[in-house]
Amino acid sequence: MSDTLLNRLMLAIALILVAIYLFPLYWMYITTLKSGSAMFATPPSFWPSEPQWGAYPYVWESRNLARYMWNSLVIALGAVGLITVLGTGCAYVLARYRNGWVDVGLFLILMLQVLPASLMITPIFVGFSQIGMLETPRLAVIIAIAAKSMPFFVVLVRATFMSVPMELEEAALVDGNSRVGAFFHIVLPLARNGILVSAILIFMQAFGEFVYSKSIIQAVEYQPASVGLNSFMGPNTNEWNNIMAFATIYVTPILAVFVLLQRRIVSGLTSGALK
Repeated sequence: MSDTLLNRLMLAIALILVAIYLFPLYWMYITTLKSGSAMFATPPSFWPSEPQWGAYPYVWESRNLARYMWNSLVIALGAVGLITVLGTGCAYVLARYRNGWVDVGLFLILMLQVLPASLMITPIFVGFSQIGMLETPRLAVIIAIAAKSMPFFVVLVRATFMSVPMELEEAALVDGNSRVGAFFHIVLPLARNGILVSAILIFMQAFGEFVYSKSIIQAVEYQPASVGLNSFMGPNTNEWNNIMAFATIYVTPILAVFVLLQRRIVSGLTSGALK
């Protein structure tokens, strides 16, 4: 088999896999435009003959979607801010002071990422209840998300710090800078791209978090959009166009962020691999 034929075959397989992966997303957008009869038509139509746009304003007003989106944004930004402040310093220490114990500690940190949120929620909920954190549910969710996502952030940012030559810090120290000054004026500007990309990935994950929010936040006025979407559904649900409209409004901003910043995300994830 020639290289040209092989490349075309691999391209065709890749396009088929992409189409399979993106089809549920396409179906979500299309369902929002269908009427009740068109949703349950047999065979199903892949494009509505008469698109209906009324599901979007109906869901936005009847479900108070603006409040849900605001809560999701507050939780995601709070988690990103807390993780960035604490995780950047931790990643720098693990990158600069390397020995066997640091490697063991990094391995233990990575093991925390393996634990599913559904397993961790029970002890977290009990602990927060005992110290009174449930009285501020959004803050409790922010701390829970930060604890869960911190290992992922630390590992990515550590690789970024390792790609910054130590000679630059040493030169700054010779010129009279302190260790803190060298970090803020030399290392941090060079690592900002990797930190930014890691923060974006954490934001995308926190914006869609469900398990902690569902278990910790009981008051409707503080619940994020992920919990609001879940409450929309029930055993006898037939408003699939409205549910899909809710999901579309919820998911589209994250998709837009990913599409606009995909090149920076890829470059940031691979920056530490070139050392």
